Amino acid sequence: GSLPTLALMAAASVLFSAAYAPAHRIGAVPALRRPLAARVPPALLDGSAEDGAAFSAAAQLGREPGTCDPYDPKSAEYCSPPEPAPSSLKRTVRLGVLFFLWYSLNTAYNIGNKLVLTAFPMPWTAATWELFFGFPYVFLLWSTGLRKTPKISLESIKLLAPSGILLAGTHVGGVISFGLGAISFTHVLKATEPVWSALISALFFRDFLPLPVYASLVPIIAGVSLASLKELTFSWMSFIAGTGSAVTSAAKAILSKKVLDGKSLGENLTPANMFAVLSILGFCAILPVSLALEGPAKASAAWSAALAAGYTTPYLLKLLACSGFLYYIYNEVAFLALAEVAPVTHAVTNTVKRVVIILASILVFKTTITPLGAAGSAITVAGALLYALAKNKYK
Repeated sequence: GSLPTLALMAAASVLFSAAYAPAHRIGAVPALRRPLAARVPPALLDGSAEDGAAFSAAAQLGREPGTCDPYDPKSAEYCSPPEPAPSSLKRTVRLGVLFFLWYSLNTAYNIGNKLVLTAFPMPWTAATWELFFGFPYVFLLWSTGLRKTPKISLESIKLLAPSGILLAGTHVGGVISFGLGAISFTHVLKATEPVWSALISALFFRDFLPLPVYASLVPIIAGVSLASLKELTFSWMSFIAGTGSAVTSAAKAILSKKVLDGKSLGENLTPANMFAVLSILGFCAILPVSLALEGPAKASAAWSAALAAGYTTPYLLKLLACSGFLYYIYNEVAFLALAEVAPVTHAVTNTVKRVVIILASILVFKTTITPLGAAGSAITVAGALLYALAKNKYK
């Protein structure tokens, strides 16, 4: 049946996680975490044409280009001291708790977001609200000194703006896909990100991967094809939006590595602060689009329709508040967890997360999935893991 197939996939992912995690930096809590730009000589970061590639900050440290983006598998190398602190049982337990919270909060967000869109089918409005929701939270932290306030120039904002726009595109694409189709199918589409990453790198940057890495993309493509063919709730708009989310996510990661590597963007740009800045930029980018597509008149009509369907104003407000809070807080927890693990562990835990969300959404919403659809989903997610492992091996 479909659930046993997904259960086997989940079990395999957990076994992978157990096998790989101890061998890497699990539980290592860096005493100091600073952006790469803060740890290399200023002369190497002036952005002059002569220095360019020859004096890439990453190259100076003998590493591939990367950033403090917590979803960059190499973020731990760029935001942390080179030598990890000794692991301990206490730290391992702490990291286990962080990953449990990350999975739980992420799953809760996906379910909460689907409930919002079911009651109030305005995806652009919901996505814009969720990006906005973090503002009061981070401004409170910054104003009280609980977190250092990022200091960035106008030039840095211009450099970061494309990444903020792509972050917003990734988010709104996922929300639209959630609203029009099954959560499980959207996550299958999101798992195609490696395919788009390889394609964008090759077409725009002439950056080619070893053949075994390209071979690992075949299961992803085949799995998505099978899952789409047998998806009972398939809609082209959901497919396009989910795929668009994967494309913009891949583009953002590549842009961060190719364009932002080695540039001194400012002070106190930790992964959490970087996400806050990009969220603000993303919110500013999609707010006009959201108002144009789902202006006050449409939003008011949708709200009235929800009330007519039996929902209450307090319930709808609670759904929106929970959705916005969960979106921001699960990212915060993810930063704490992912900053402390090596690339392979990063890939494995991301795969486990996707499996958990798929399984939870199927159970909560009683999504009907065919055996072939389940097999396609399993192949896609497993292919994404295989790609990450292959890329790490042949880097």
